[in-house]
Amino acid sequence: MEKRFLILMVYILIAGCAKTKEKLPILGNPATAAGSLTYPKIGNFSFIDQDSLTVNNKTFAGKIYIADFIFLSCPTICPKMNSELKKVYEVYKNNPQVLFLSHTIDPDHDTVERLKLYTDNYGIKKNWHFVTGNKDSIYKMAKESYFATAYPDDKEPGGYVHSGGFLLIDKNRHVRGVYDGTNPKETQRLVLDIKTLLEENQSE
Repeated sequence: MEKRFLILMVYILIAGCAKTKEKLPILGNPATAAGSLTYPKIGNFSFIDQDSLTVNNKTFAGKIYIADFIFLSCPTICPKMNSELKKVYEVYKNNPQVLFLSHTIDPDHDTVERLKLYTDNYGIKKNWHFVTGNKDSIYKMAKESYFATAYPDDKEPGGYVHSGGFLLIDKNRHVRGVYDGTNPKETQRLVLDIKTLLEENQSE
């Protein structure tokens, strides 16, 4: 399945080279300061990834990255989200300008050791950080920076409510796209939008 997806994506990317695309929008409500618009930015953060390394804003300085919120024992949408994002990862895993950031919303159980085992079994070798940390900090980042939902709820399957979206972040820490992480068509759109954003970076 992933091989067929990669072949399809290579074809689409090549076919799209001759087309001039408009820039992706910057999402969020802008503020006006000194006559210019200022868009929301991803706030400062510091978490620990599967390799016990500190992951913060500096990790992504000058890079494009895709963020989401998941937990390993999720019985509903997370497995599908991880599968769809793995397709995107396979397209861009060798591009140092594109990184991936998955936050666990269940840090009590998703320890560094558990995240490491998961990523090893999933074939993640580089450029994709699965992070854990203080749960309140993770929930705050989800709500205030990514405009995503993430909080515990005993009535929900697995004990948590969370957004099923992928968020495309540019090198200036702006949100440039939101994608349904369970929809293969949205996965294809994300692949193409990453290409558009890379081209934007090259033209600046």
